Amino acid sequence: MKEIRFGPNTDDHDYDFKKKHAIKFLSEGAKLKAYVFFKGRSIVYKDQGEILLLKLATDLEEYGKVEQLPRLEGKRMTMFIAPKKK
Repeated sequence: MKEIRFGPNTDDHDYDFKKKHAIKFLSEGAKLKAYVFFKGRSIVYKDQGEILLLKLATDLEEYGKVEQLPRLEGKRMTMFIAPKKK
């Protein structure tokens, strides 16, 4: 199980960099746990966090399938992606 952490206001370059790592992890056959961590008052951007995770899921469609859609647990919104079978 590999983890990738985002903030609710992650910019495009950082997103692309982390997406590249996610593709590498899934192609190696590891499960992926992507999560958005909300610090302090950033919890008001819950919708931005969910949009970010759903965008990641659509970008990684050809490498893996979503096991669990984004779900808020305390100050983290987590999503699980399993690699596709070869």
